[in-house]
Amino acid sequence: MELFLFDISPESPRESFLPLPTNHRSGSVNVTWEPDITFFIQGLASLGEKKIILFVILLLGYIIILGGNSMIIFVALTDSKLSSPMYFFLSNLSFVDIVYTTTTIPNMLSGLLTHVKTISVPGCFLQMYFFIQLAVTGRAILTVMAYDRYVAICNPLRYTAIMTRPVRLILIAGAWSFGAFCTLPAATMGWRQSYCGPYVVRHSWCDPSSVRRLVCGDTSADNIVSLSFALVSLLTTGVLILTSYVLIGVSISRMGVAQRLKAVGTCAAHLIVVSISYGSASFVYISYRVGNFSPEVRIIVSVLYSALTPFLNPMIYSLRNRELRDSIRRTLSSFRPAAVSPRKDVSTVS
Repeated sequence: MELFLFDISPESPRESFLPLPTNHRSGSVNVTWEPDITFFIQGLASLGEKKIILFVILLLGYIIILGGNSMIIFVALTDSKLSSPMYFFLSNLSFVDIVYTTTTIPNMLSGLLTHVKTISVPGCFLQMYFFIQLAVTGRAILTVMAYDRYVAICNPLRYTAIMTRPVRLILIAGAWSFGAFCTLPAATMGWRQSYCGPYVVRHSWCDPSSVRRLVCGDTSADNIVSLSFALVSLLTTGVLILTSYVLIGVSISRMGVAQRLKAVGTCAAHLIVVSISYGSASFVYISYRVGNFSPEVRIIVSVLYSALTPFLNPMIYSLRNRELRDSIRRTLSSFRPAAVSPRKDVSTVS
């Protein structure tokens, strides 16, 4: 989840290239009663010809995200050797990553090919809701996976008895519910606000802070609610993951060398993903607050950050996990055409 989405800095002048009136507060409308109002997505129109380079990079990255995460889901569902809870949670994380990036990257790709990008108010708020909800859900699933690693390492004899299918389903349902809990209040408050024209969203999608700048009235309550639930989602998942790994570390310290290496290998991929996810979030938050970046740079950074973990997840897990790597190799080899057996000469009897 992007920490810098909840920026409360003053609104800066909007770009003049959009075919909109210059009066920023020429009129207001309550989107609750007039949902047919259209928002204009400013995007990266000022980049000019450089947009095509960014388009190609984003398109290739998006294809890799779809292909890698889809492969993980496929092998987890079809390979009987990947029936452990870890692969169940991993496939759910891959599904979240696919939908999460699909809420933003295709919209940005289309914006790079057009001069003016528009979106309806219901579509804007749906995009905003799913973008935040899926980000929180992804972190919640990482928390569930940390608990799974804790049980596997600290209670190996009871692992199968604890991580039963009903428990796995409850944990995944809890992750999705937690994402909805942290997203609905801010999204509902935003939907009930009145917005003033011109309806220019200074981002490549309906970023919450960018949409909030279009509100006619006071947004202090919205900012407080958004920031509060952002902190709840980040701190709750972060503390639970940290607690799991502290307990894992204590358990590993009591093991022999061979067991210790095996235990570290078991949770290495997940620990790398968590470190990249929270490390990149911290870096983006600090750089966004400290650095004086242009809106275009901030948009590009936010896109790269939101796509980083979904892009790296399949690579990290396939490189660090031999079972998954072998399963992917078997799956790919099964799609190759079977070798044609040489024709045998048949002699005819005269």
